[in-house]
Amino acid sequence: MNETEKTGFAERLKSAADAKKALLEKFKAKPHVTAPPSASRATLREDKLAAVRAERATAKAASVQARAEAQAAAEQAEADVANAALDAKRGERKERKALSKTEAKAKRDARYAARKSRQ
Repeated sequence: MNETEKTGFAERLKSAADAKKALLEKFKAKPHVTAPPSASRATLREDKLAAVRAERATAKAASVQARAEAQAAAEQAEADVANAALDAKRGERKERKALSKTEAKAKRDARYAARKSRQ
């Protein structure tokens, strides 16, 4: 007790009651702040799940598209190789024909020259 303030018994009882009241006030339930009832947890969860599903679907579609493009590119490369081989084969055949044509002409010319020389 503080002697310098010269407090009486009634004043001490009042301050003790105020302290007890303040202590009890700390333990009382406080009013809660509630969220607006517009969106429930279930709808929020469904929206989130739908967003994840849509994202996965676009990723899967992109993956399928990339795979199809890669396969098409591989088929095109294979077709280009086959066409190049066919062109090379045709070129060789043309060369052989040109050579045989030249040889036949040379043979013909030789026979003609031989016949001319005999006459």
